[in-house]
Amino acid sequence: MKTNLNKMSVLILAAGQGKRMKSDQPKVLQPLAGKPLLRHVVETARCLNADTIHVVYGHGGEQVRAAFANDALHWALQAEQKGTGHAVMQAMPQVPDDHLVLVLYGDVPLINLQTLQKLIALAGPHTMSLLTVMLDDPTGYGRIIRDRRGQVRGIVEQKDANKTQLKIREGNTGVLAVRAGLLRRWLGKLRSNNAQGEYYLTDVVAMAARDKIKVAPVLAPTMGEVLGVNDKVQLAELEALYRVQQTRELMLAGVTMHDPARVDVRGEVTAGRDVELDVNVVLLGRVVLGDRVRIGANCVIRDSSIGADTIVQPNCVIEHAEIGERCQVGPFTRLRPQAKLHGDVHIGNFVEIKKSEIGAGSKANHLSYIGDAVVGRNVNFGAGTITCNYDGANKWVTTVEDDVHTGSDTMLVAPIRLGKGSTTGAGSTITKDVPAGELAVARAKQQAIPGWKRPVKQKK
Repeated sequence: MKTNLNKMSVLILAAGQGKRMKSDQPKVLQPLAGKPLLRHVVETARCLNADTIHVVYGHGGEQVRAAFANDALHWALQAEQKGTGHAVMQAMPQVPDDHLVLVLYGDVPLINLQTLQKLIALAGPHTMSLLTVMLDDPTGYGRIIRDRRGQVRGIVEQKDANKTQLKIREGNTGVLAVRAGLLRRWLGKLRSNNAQGEYYLTDVVAMAARDKIKVAPVLAPTMGEVLGVNDKVQLAELEALYRVQQTRELMLAGVTMHDPARVDVRGEVTAGRDVELDVNVVLLGRVVLGDRVRIGANCVIRDSSIGADTIVQPNCVIEHAEIGERCQVGPFTRLRPQAKLHGDVHIGNFVEIKKSEIGAGSKANHLSYIGDAVVGRNVNFGAGTITCNYDGANKWVTTVEDDVHTGSDTMLVAPIRLGKGSTTGAGSTITKDVPAGELAVARAKQQAIPGWKRPVKQKK
């Protein structure tokens, strides 16, 4: 996006300990919608096309850095927590004077991309932009101080405010954008002579006003997007807010939900036309739902794609799977990673598919396990068919060619190949390849034992 300055650095303050979380995990790694709080902020920053993203870390630092080891981030350590101004000081040596600096917070995960774009657009060589919020109860927030003309003159923190200032409802979010050269100059003038004994980043706003630098306020459209997280109660409140946002977007895109309050979206969902979601559906990671897909109650779907006109019956778990068009899945089906179903496949109740490709028109309707298998077209697995793919040390592949039918309770001991059009008898344990078109039966001969008597329990 275009700004008044050529380049931009995003500074994310993420050094807080989060004592009120009462957790061994650093605050910014606490999960919201299935991913760390800090991950939400980093992803938003990436959407701004920043030249560099700097993360100021402190408590649990190695854990935080390890969680983002694969991200192109610049790290700055705040060994002692001496306030937000002090935190920004730690990253500024890495930021050139001609960059625009955008300050974000690792525990404020839901800030809207459009809000930040507006904030950035207002910032310039002689303008600082500042994100504010109107609050019914501003307790705990720094108050925005304006003059008689409505111009922002400074910010006063809660503990330093007088009675008149405490009545102000416009609160500071801490999010601002300003040229690095100006910010560096003001940071050098910060003092810790306040109630907290900290270096407040908010003090630079008054410095800007004194230096005739315009302070352009941007009012956050909703309070929810600037809420921070300090304890598990607030974390749950933001989770609920995120859920409402995501389900609303899906419904506006045409998805039918029987009860949006009982649909949980924890990722990026792409949905076609006339998609229908029943209650207690959980969507995690990247999920793609084709046109007219119907998901039954109590299903969990993670990082999977589901083709058009497919029906997923209730109580299914689908993870890292690819499902084709016009399939029938469930109820009580589990599709594990690398399960791939081609079109018109039927996978029924209490069937588990793992790391297997199932050809078009094939069926496994009852009580089966198909693992490490390559299955052709129009195959029918009888109830209780199992691929015995593990020998205790290694996994082996089962190959089932087109038009194969297995009888109920067939054990397929891999590695093995069932030729095209072959059949297995019910109750068979198949340990050798079956030629095309043939019937394989491998079971013990039935015997009747003359004169056998069932044991009788002795009376005491």
